[in-house]
Amino acid sequence: MQSEPATTRAAVPFFDLGPSIEGLKREILEDVATLIDEGSFTNGRQVQLFEEAFASYCDARHCIGLASGLDALRLALLAADVEPGDEVIVPAMTFVATLEAVSQAGGRPVLVDIGDSDYCLDVEHAAMAVGGRTRFVMPVHLYGQMADIGAVVRLADERGLVVVEDACQAHGAVRDGVAAGTAGLSGAFSFYPAKNLGAFGDAGALVTNDATIAARVRALREHGQSRKYRHDVDGYTARLDTIQALVLLHKLPFLDAWNEERRAVARLYGEALDGVGDLRLPQTAPGSEHVWHLYVVRTDDPGSLADQLQREGIRTGRHYPEPPHLSNAFAHLGYGIGDFPIAEALAREAISLPLFPGMTERQIDDVVRAIKGHFSGA
Repeated sequence: MQSEPATTRAAVPFFDLGPSIEGLKREILEDVATLIDEGSFTNGRQVQLFEEAFASYCDARHCIGLASGLDALRLALLAADVEPGDEVIVPAMTFVATLEAVSQAGGRPVLVDIGDSDYCLDVEHAAMAVGGRTRFVMPVHLYGQMADIGAVVRLADERGLVVVEDACQAHGAVRDGVAAGTAGLSGAFSFYPAKNLGAFGDAGALVTNDATIAARVRALREHGQSRKYRHDVDGYTARLDTIQALVLLHKLPFLDAWNEERRAVARLYGEALDGVGDLRLPQTAPGSEHVWHLYVVRTDDPGSLADQLQREGIRTGRHYPEPPHLSNAFAHLGYGIGDFPIAEALAREAISLPLFPGMTERQIDDVVRAIKGHFSGA
């Protein structure tokens, strides 16, 4: 967090990249200029350098840079030999890309409800959803907190399932000593600009300890090539652009510090908003090192609270107001209202508060003051 002159009173953005990138801007621009001169816009040396650095950060043997988190999830399933109609268990509350990856890879998403505390996959419900066609379980580390990955892995071992982690919101998160993305066969990350580690556009990566999976994903990301113009499988254009790898290389060394800043903001919110109105504050599970990609509170009327904050120049978000099973895109799965009551309640009640590295104490105070004013009628 940063201090701010008492005379300054600015609107509070939902996310502000400026404070965290300001000190890196000059170095990044200098390296971009060099890249322009070199012309290595695809498969440049920075891609391999970032892959090595991020694999080391995650304590994984392999990292494959990709064009998006969706690509990472989809190619993870394809590399693990998903077959048409294979069932993949996913949580009922997630960003729609989780389900898109399953469908686009040829699988069928099987949804289960979430836990009412960590908002991640309910493993007991997942166990009940395992059937004859179930081959994968895809836990989502939602909002920056890992699912109960130990329980997920135990279930997978007992039922002969493959674990693919959706870690797209959990860069640097840990649960019970296990780093996000490393417990299963593979883990997918997104580097969308607003993520804890964000590029300057769409980008992603897959991490794995399995050399065969790594080799398959490397081929799949570039037209199925095992080497130039040798096409062994039907592939995709899903490479990580060199310029995005360059940006990520500059930002990765600061990720842990930025995550600590997020934790500090979350602690202040938790202390200041405890007992305010009907707010239900987010919880950190025992053994969990939350990285607070989002700070999501719950209230019976999130729209009214959002409107009040908007009038005071404070931006908020909704993550996510439409659970995937109630979307038109996935109506064909046959689920309806009431099938996943915890996920549906979270969708109705959730509102995400501003939280980002470099957020000032004044900005936090403004958010807290506006929320207290809303519930007190002031």
